Amino acid sequence: MQTLEQQMAFYAAYHQDARNKFSHFIGVPAIVLGVMVALAWLRIDVAGTPVTAAMAITAILLAYYLRLDIPLGVAMTVVLAALLYVAGIIASLPLKEGVTWFLVLFAGGWVIQLVGHIYEGRKPALVDNLFQIFVAPIFVCAEVFFALGYKPALHAAVQKRALQMRSDAGIGQQPTAA
Repeated sequence: MQTLEQQMAFYAAYHQDARNKFSHFIGVPAIVLGVMVALAWLRIDVAGTPVTAAMAITAILLAYYLRLDIPLGVAMTVVLAALLYVAGIIASLPLKEGVTWFLVLFAGGWVIQLVGHIYEGRKPALVDNLFQIFVAPIFVCAEVFFALGYKPALHAAVQKRALQMRSDAGIGQQPTAA
């Protein structure tokens, strides 16, 4: 398993433009919430308690995040718990309303992020590594930590590695005249 630094550096190499990063602060939570709504429709009763696929997958994802980094994992627990709560409310709406919310959140989130990548001038990270779908939420959370001055060593290491990856790939450089 790659370290948090390695995974975040790969993701950060695709997300250096401030406008692109900002688009992900809106798009990633919207997509996550949309997916949670759809997964909340899949439910079973366990000893009289409804358990949804959204709960099960979120628990697995949180275990992964906590294994990567305890403080970020705890922060993600708070964020994802809030999103699960909202997803449960939306999933309990009449089907037409719930599907409308799902479509707006899911499709809207992707549109917002893709517009951000126009500014970046680079395709989304998940095109090169589909697993980045799971890194995106913790990356956004880490960006909040970094902006607040938390985890400066991780921030510096991720940024250094990301910029090296971009340099190695020739991204963001002007073409040389022949």
